[in-house]
Amino acid sequence: MEETEGFTDEERAAMKERAKEVRSARRGAKADKEGEVLEKIAEMPEEDRVMAERIHAIIKATAPELSPRTWYGQPAYAKDGKVVCFFQSAAKFKTRYATLGFNEDANLDEGTMWATSFALVGLSAEDEERIAALVKKAVS
Repeated sequence: MEETEGFTDEERAAMKERAKEVRSARRGAKADKEGEVLEKIAEMPEEDRVMAERIHAIIKATAPELSPRTWYGQPAYAKDGKVVCFFQSAAKFKTRYATLGFNEDANLDEGTMWATSFALVGLSAEDEERIAALVKKAVS
C-alpha cells in the first residue's frame, strides 16, 4: 500500500472553507447564501464558471425549493438544511473534470445501485436536460 504525505494544499483549503461555513452557521449569520454561491462561481476559471452558471440556473429553475449555499467552498443546493446536490470545479482539486454530485438525501435510488456523481467536461443541451431530470428526481 502506498503511503501518503497527508492532505494536499487543496484539501486543506477545502476543509478550512467548510469549517468557516460551519462556524458562520453556528453564529446564526444571516448571510446572502446565494450571493456567496455566485461569488464562488465568479472566482472559477472560465471553463468551470460557464458550467457552474448553467447548473445554477438549471437547479434554480427545476427545483426552486432548494436553497443555494456553499459547501466546502463550492456551490451546493440544500433542502431543509441538508445538501442534496453540489458542483465541484475541476480546478478545485486540479482534476480533469468538474463534478455534479448528489448526497444521500437525494431521491435517486434505483434498484440496488445508482450513480451519485457525474463527471463534466462540458454541457450539451442533452446534458442540461439530464441534469434537470436528475435534480427533479432528487427532490421528489
